[in-house]
Amino acid sequence: MAMTPEQYQAQLLALAPPGAALPTDADSVWSMLLLAMADELSRVDGRTDDLLTELDPRTSLELLPDWERVCGLPGQCSRASATIQERREAVHLVLTAQGGQSRAYYEEAAATIGVLAEVEEFRPFRAGHSSAGDALTNGPWTHTWCMRGPKETIKPFTAGGSSAGDPLASWGNKQFECQMSRIAPAHTLLIFAYGED
Repeated sequence: MAMTPEQYQAQLLALAPPGAALPTDADSVWSMLLLAMADELSRVDGRTDDLLTELDPRTSLELLPDWERVCGLPGQCSRASATIQERREAVHLVLTAQGGQSRAYYEEAAATIGVLAEVEEFRPFRAGHSSAGDALTNGPWTHTWCMRGPKETIKPFTAGGSSAGDPLASWGNKQFECQMSRIAPAHTLLIFAYGED
């Protein structure tokens, strides 16, 4: 937490050598000069607190364009009208994506951008293992998988996460589909389904 100008002034006065040349009275010219310097020290101290907030892309505002530049954003999945929160989520997804091909990895990646989705895999139909009525998922279905999300994805305005000018709610799945398609293994076909089975 940043120190106040008065706290800095008290520290500066305590560092000054004793004597009549540098009086410590509150109304002396020396004391007022130190208070003027203390204003700037307090401002800089406050900005260091701001820097701690900016170090995390999930709370960043001033450094968000720099975070995006480092992450190669805006990319193919970015929209020009993206809210601050959507931009933060995109940066966070890029920074935390470690890669993987497990169901859990893709479900976690979807959760990172605010969508609770479930991965469905299609197993080949095999005699002795499959039953009558099971889907025939041979051939091209071998490398196909599905991400099933909620019927409607609504992202509400959140205090502390959204900014003035952001819509009170946004909905749609284009951002989700683009991000998931971008990180899907190249040899697979990803399809999307929404709502109940």
